[in-house]
Amino acid sequence: MKKVDFLIVGSGIAGLSYALKLCEHFQSKNHYPKICLITKDDPFESNTRYAQGGIAAVIDADDSYEKHIKDTLVAGSHINNEEVVKLVVENGPDRIRELINWGTQFDKSEDGEYNLAKEGGHSDHRILHFKDVTGQEIQRALLNAIKSYDNVEILQEYYAVDLITQHHLGEDVTRYRKDTQCYGIYALNKTSGEVETILSKVTLLATGGIGQVYNTTTNPSVATGDGIAMTYRAKGEVNHMEFVQFHPTALYQRGHEGNAFLITEAMRGAGAILRNSKGKDFVKKYDERGSLAPRDVVARAIDSEMKKEGKDHVWLDATLIDEEELKGHFPSIYKTCLDMGIDITKDFIPVAPASHYLCGGIVVNTKAETSINNLLACGECTCTGLHGANRLASNSLLEAAVYAHEAFETAIQLIDKTDWKKGIPEWNKDGTTVPEEMVLISQSRSDLQRVMSNYVGIVRSDERLKRAFKRTGLIYEETETLYKKTVISQPLCELRNMITITYLIITGAKGRHENIGLHYSIDYE
Repeated sequence: MKKVDFLIVGSGIAGLSYALKLCEHFQSKNHYPKICLITKDDPFESNTRYAQGGIAAVIDADDSYEKHIKDTLVAGSHINNEEVVKLVVENGPDRIRELINWGTQFDKSEDGEYNLAKEGGHSDHRILHFKDVTGQEIQRALLNAIKSYDNVEILQEYYAVDLITQHHLGEDVTRYRKDTQCYGIYALNKTSGEVETILSKVTLLATGGIGQVYNTTTNPSVATGDGIAMTYRAKGEVNHMEFVQFHPTALYQRGHEGNAFLITEAMRGAGAILRNSKGKDFVKKYDERGSLAPRDVVARAIDSEMKKEGKDHVWLDATLIDEEELKGHFPSIYKTCLDMGIDITKDFIPVAPASHYLCGGIVVNTKAETSINNLLACGECTCTGLHGANRLASNSLLEAAVYAHEAFETAIQLIDKTDWKKGIPEWNKDGTTVPEEMVLISQSRSDLQRVMSNYVGIVRSDERLKRAFKRTGLIYEETETLYKKTVISQPLCELRNMITITYLIITGAKGRHENIGLHYSIDYE
């Protein structure tokens, strides 16, 4: 049984920023609490790593907080929490400076000023970026910075199984209970195969997104909604799960499913245009902003055009961009496409929408507190109220950085008011056996992804949602039976979490009888 002061689940920008702030704060006081960060894969593998476009912030004199706030509210269909939008936008520049101080590099123009890009839904150039691998650069800098602190233990290949609450002490925990406490987590040591108990005074969930519940996603394989599912099982509050953002332009490869290579929106900001099979600039038929309309609008336009033409993809025309700028600003995309025989300086890029980002999640207040005491959360796994019904491009890294700071401020207030809980039982694996057929898990996962892609995608209907609920319900029953008699494994736990996520998305969609933002049903106006 391990005891730490601060436990962090997740190694993206949210978890690492929070950890660095804790380190700096306590080092200034010559105090070195135990900080433990667990990650189920290599620490470099996170949703942050795959963020291409950049991070939005008002740092140009011609820009303003008011414009960024308005853009965010418009993209979110005005169901955003305006207090949160103001908090995130106005604190953005300070968080950017911290990222730079920790070693993050952003592209600059020849005059030494930051080379700010513009993306869909933004009224000004305010996207800081590093080529087309911004997330990778942030991840590199933060991981490098954290290495200088000896009191941070990073446990990689550790999979968070469940939050520990009063439930594990035999008490009845419901969603209406106000004094539910988080005492730490049970985590699977993937090397030993044993489930270990990690007790903490303050726990932070920074577990990222849910992209893997769909057939095709820009998210890495680790994005299975673990933090959200664990919180829901622990009776924590979750909301707005129906708002799943599909990135309009993922690289299309015939017959390919699973992880899709992202073609950043910044390319459209630089002048690229979406075209149909006839070469027409079709998005303007749906929105006067054309290819630079918000993502929900563009994704639905592409979906509609593909169905009208009976095609599996549309085209992104980047040949309009200066060749030098194209190769300089988008080297990763240029190389990846070239390896597939596509010269983006001359050829159109085949693209199709793919699951990309979740605007809902664990409900947190402006202090990053969840409905469970001593459990904080930040990043994509949360529902802060910033995004409303649809996320504005490049606001995600910004939100993670700002809420990591708010979580830090909360955590240093909590640490002196709490202690490790006594009497926590070890994980009970009695009556379980090693599964004989892993195919049962992999097939259920594949079935689940197909149901979600076919019935709960960009365009929905009451009948599709009804079918999805029924079919995922069967997968749930089969998986729970398997879970009760099988030794814990990451694939089984991920499948179980993914089923919980699909339930939350479907029920959220069934309960929203209007077309707004990322939720669109053919049964409603």
